[in-house]
Amino acid sequence: MKWGVAFTWHCLAWEDLLELVARAEALGYDTAYVDGDVTQLSRREVDVLDGWTATTALIARTQRIRIASIRLVQHWNAARLAQVAATAERIAPGRHHFFASIGDRPEDRAWGLPLLSASDRVAWLDETLDAVRALWRGESVTCSGRFVALEGARVRPVPPGGRLPIEVGAKGARLLAVVARHADVWNVNWPAIPARVGASAAELARACKLERRPPEAIRRRLWIFTRAEPLSRPEAFAEFRRWNPWFRDIPDAELAPALVVGKPAECRARIAELAADLDLEMPVVDLSGLGAARARNTLESLPAGELR
Repeated sequence: MKWGVAFTWHCLAWEDLLELVARAEALGYDTAYVDGDVTQLSRREVDVLDGWTATTALIARTQRIRIASIRLVQHWNAARLAQVAATAERIAPGRHHFFASIGDRPEDRAWGLPLLSASDRVAWLDETLDAVRALWRGESVTCSGRFVALEGARVRPVPPGGRLPIEVGAKGARLLAVVARHADVWNVNWPAIPARVGASAAELARACKLERRPPEAIRRRLWIFTRAEPLSRPEAFAEFRRWNPWFRDIPDAELAPALVVGKPAECRARIAELAADLDLEMPVVDLSGLGAARARNTLESLPAGELR
């Protein structure tokens, strides 16, 4: 089993992020997820690194580990998105992991980006991925959709075989329909709660049936909140809720089994158990929000080579 690790929420200076990703590579992690598209400073006055620039810089400064950072559809022209991903694949084959979704930050308006409903952003992502797939196949793409309009757009070079794997983050029915149509990997946008994941998986299976696609063809990844240190239960809940405000409605009793906290050996065993229960291709050790020292300590205590 491959393992991933996530360093997000702009809590790390560039030098610390580079050191941690390089260390994750040495420890056997397959993929490092870092901050993606942003439009403003987050909740503190800290450096907010552009996700695409950081992604390409990390690829250049490491040797093997794959780098993923989320591309939000409203931040990108479809042809430009296809081009940058194809270029990264040409320069560093297999090192960039394409990850996309719709985002939900109202601050987009401050940067002149459209503030659209969730259903509109889902439709935009669907149109974008249609265009991206065609461009990667080497086609000359002309389309006039609600959100994507291209006239004879072409991308060169094209990826080997005319495709790159696509990961889409989703949990609700409309976005899961996009997963069914386009994704090779489903980034399960839930905490590691079997009932919640199971309900979304059933919805994905229904969407796959409509697409005449076997749901097992879509691999699963899920971020597992992990702190290999002696946090109290209230401290663990407070940290999770600070860095995952979109799950505010999940009660503590339901959330508790999804938080992996404690001694490293116990954390390793619990992550492996959750990965099996949730049928994950890749559990992602979620270190979001941690400063450099705490992130390094947890990373060092959970070498991926020992988790396979």
